[in-house]
Amino acid sequence: MLVRYIPFLFVILWASGFVGARYGLQYAEPATLLSIRMLGNVLLFLVLVACLRRRLPTGKGLFHSAVVGLLIHGFYLGGTYLAIELGMPAGLSSLLVGLQPILTALLLVSFAQHTFKPSQWLGLVLGFIGISLVLMGKIEWQSDQHKLAAIAICFVALFGITLGTLYQKKYCQDVDMVGSATVQYFAAGLLFLPYAASFETMEVDWSMPFILTLVWLVVVLSCIAVLLLLYMVKNGAASSVASVFYLVPPTTAIQAWVLFGESFDLYGVLGFMCAAIAVYLVAKAPSLSKSKWARA
Repeated sequence: MLVRYIPFLFVILWASGFVGARYGLQYAEPATLLSIRMLGNVLLFLVLVACLRRRLPTGKGLFHSAVVGLLIHGFYLGGTYLAIELGMPAGLSSLLVGLQPILTALLLVSFAQHTFKPSQWLGLVLGFIGISLVLMGKIEWQSDQHKLAAIAICFVALFGITLGTLYQKKYCQDVDMVGSATVQYFAAGLLFLPYAASFETMEVDWSMPFILTLVWLVVVLSCIAVLLLLYMVKNGAASSVASVFYLVPPTTAIQAWVLFGESFDLYGVLGFMCAAIAVYLVAKAPSLSKSKWARA
């Protein structure tokens, strides 16, 4: 009975990552925080590899896992954290990168000879309307000084997770997921650490709130959420995750409103609703249908 609620629990945990990022960035700079988080992730997953008797990838699997780590954890997490550091609300960052299913569908239509279904075209239109409404509304930014840069960086994060997901599906199907995740975190850490050393002070306020936030980011998000995902994939519930993933942005917005007082006006509320419906319409289809030209 409880299995049916796992996708929703996963979405709630995933949404809390954006709130955790904003909270943690009060105590450390983006690349510094992510370097520490990646180190914690690697150590924790090495323990999981040993306890679960999994294997680290080698050869091409090692290379492909590293590429996925740079794209998903490096560009996606790095871009999201930097955008929030520049003043972007956690809810807005979640909304922008949450358009991944729509961008994935667009890339498949453009480069893989797939076609949209009518409901997916409607979702695409609603997605653009949703973003426009949110950006037109009165969004409470932490700082307006670097607004355009934050939006641009967030779109880089969106492309990072989209390309990383497509790359993983193509090249990492036969790689152990726990072992691959270990390599991914290590590769991302190799990206963050030099950046932090070159462009940040690397000062950390090791207060109890920061430590608890770090534990949440490492243990709850990077470990428990990933294990939930692995469980769902193993038991055939991965499609359930896709069907409820549209709830992530509004869930993040609610969490950010409760914890930080982030607020949106009516335009913002309508924009979040349109974007959620858009992602649902695009992602609910089992797959994009092949074009008649591809079948000929």
